[in-house]
Amino acid sequence: MTRVGVVGHVELVQFAVVGRVPVSGEIVHARETFSEPAGGGAVAAVQLRKLAGAARFLTALGSDAGGAQVAERLGALGVELHAAERPCPQRRTFTFLDDAGERTITVLGERIVPWVSDPLPWDALGELDGIYFTGGDAGAVRAARAARALVATSRALEALAASGVQLDVLVRSANDPGEHYEPGMLDPAPRHVVSTRGAQGGSWTGETSGAWHAAPLDGPPVDAYGCGDSFAAALAFGLGAGMALPEAIDLGARCGAACLTGRGPYAGQLSLR
Repeated sequence: MTRVGVVGHVELVQFAVVGRVPVSGEIVHARETFSEPAGGGAVAAVQLRKLAGAARFLTALGSDAGGAQVAERLGALGVELHAAERPCPQRRTFTFLDDAGERTITVLGERIVPWVSDPLPWDALGELDGIYFTGGDAGAVRAARAARALVATSRALEALAASGVQLDVLVRSANDPGEHYEPGMLDPAPRHVVSTRGAQGGSWTGETSGAWHAAPLDGPPVDAYGCGDSFAAALAFGLGAGMALPEAIDLGARCGAACLTGRGPYAGQLSLR
């Protein structure tokens, strides 16, 4: 059994399904609304649980009812949750899901991430084969490096740079300015940098280089929420299972495509079980 986990963040997301995102000053009516714990860390943890059968998630939650709601729902989704409590409201987001299959996100509140000083099972991370890192302090990155394979998002660049550890893979969206990365931003450099491009597939550089095409869809596209983090989670699972990078990327592409065919982050995610 491949043992996997996530170190990172979670948000309580309110989703609204609309025909299109409103323009300035316009009022639109949602056909459907629902809420889920999501954000990169939560999406990855659920995807890893579906691939491996179990997944640990080290995070931090607000001390309000929103934090309790997140913990309850992630437990129901089968995630082994280890959460420090912060004396603040749970971070939330509001997300439009439109008929073009896109997601448009508004973030409410400061990012809440785990710190290595939190009373979490940091020493147990060395038992894991693969970890996906989405947020935390530099000490949390160093603790995560004890895993066989460490994959991280470029959105956590500040902590990654301060940690001084080498990643196996840094994952970034080439279409998102918020995930910009260029050589020299991390020292030591990641062994590989994987750049996703949605329907155009993506490419990787580093110790080896290559490209891939997007995986075919098993059904009509519904919405893109969670596709990128499902991809990255599957990549971490594949490397932890001993796959070569192209094979792990292929699994990631399949998981990203599967997520696109379901409503919200979890309905379409691929399960190997």
